[in-house]
Amino acid sequence: MFRKSLVLSVVLVIAFAVAAFSAPREIKIGYITGIKSPLHQQALLFKEEIEKRLAGQIKVLVFPSAQLGKENAQLDALRLGSQDMGIYASGIPKVDKKFGIFDLPWLFADRAHVIRAMSGPLYKECVESLKKSTGLHLLGAYENGFRHVINKVRAIHQPDDLKGLKIRITGGKFRQGVFASLGANPAPVAWSETFTALQTGVVDGAEAATYGFYSAKLYELAKFLSLTRHVYTPTFLVASDRFIKSLTPEQKTAFLEAGPAITDVAYASAERLEAEAFEEMKKAGVEINEINFPAFQQATRNVYKNYIDSQGDVWLKQIQAAQQ
Repeated sequence: MFRKSLVLSVVLVIAFAVAAFSAPREIKIGYITGIKSPLHQQALLFKEEIEKRLAGQIKVLVFPSAQLGKENAQLDALRLGSQDMGIYASGIPKVDKKFGIFDLPWLFADRAHVIRAMSGPLYKECVESLKKSTGLHLLGAYENGFRHVINKVRAIHQPDDLKGLKIRITGGKFRQGVFASLGANPAPVAWSETFTALQTGVVDGAEAATYGFYSAKLYELAKFLSLTRHVYTPTFLVASDRFIKSLTPEQKTAFLEAGPAITDVAYASAERLEAEAFEEMKKAGVEINEINFPAFQQATRNVYKNYIDSQGDVWLKQIQAAQQ
């Protein structure tokens, strides 16, 4: 009886060991935006791609809406190696000043311009810069989207149309200064309070990505959406150095290849989300208009000087060359 029990115990131990060994490794991808954002779509696309390439080896768990903490906390966790991966937008320029170029106003004319620029040597230089400055691995660059202005007073076509408008602005003193130089009155209102601020007249409008206007229902109060495209914000899929080093050579290759592999479909997905939001807002009576892009670009050229003085103009020249 004892011998049978011993044999049974050994068999069970082996069975559990085999099961544990064959179970796919779970990795976590965190981001602070919700499920209606481009970042969520990008996480799902990457999940599908990497699980296809490493079937049975990797299982990706996605954590939207800041479930793993605020953006700064997640970036700290990545650098410490306590978080595997994440997708971020405005947080990356805070940890690598060269990425501050993506805060420069009226830098990109349209999505096609972005794609041309990021398809060139700029992407590789972004990878190298982030690794050098933070130790993080950049696995892919996609989009959070262009930021536009919505307001309840008038359509914006020329720089002078911003004069006197109280606009809720995020992005810190730099972006506020850009809008102030064009005659607007920047108001640093928390995003969660923007709808009420618009409703009560504290602000006339707000600047944000399209999905932000739509998800916060600002279009119910403000009927003028001007496609200012004053800032284009990329998203960056990043992984901790500790995580990358923990992978087998085969797995590391798969991760390095999977990020770029979803680029085209990620851009298409973001474009589709924006188009759907535009259509829904139009149905609600929102007027959507284009602006005089060259006029805005010319009016804000002087703000590029500080960036060039501190980070050089190599990236800027690459982006400008891609506009043609």
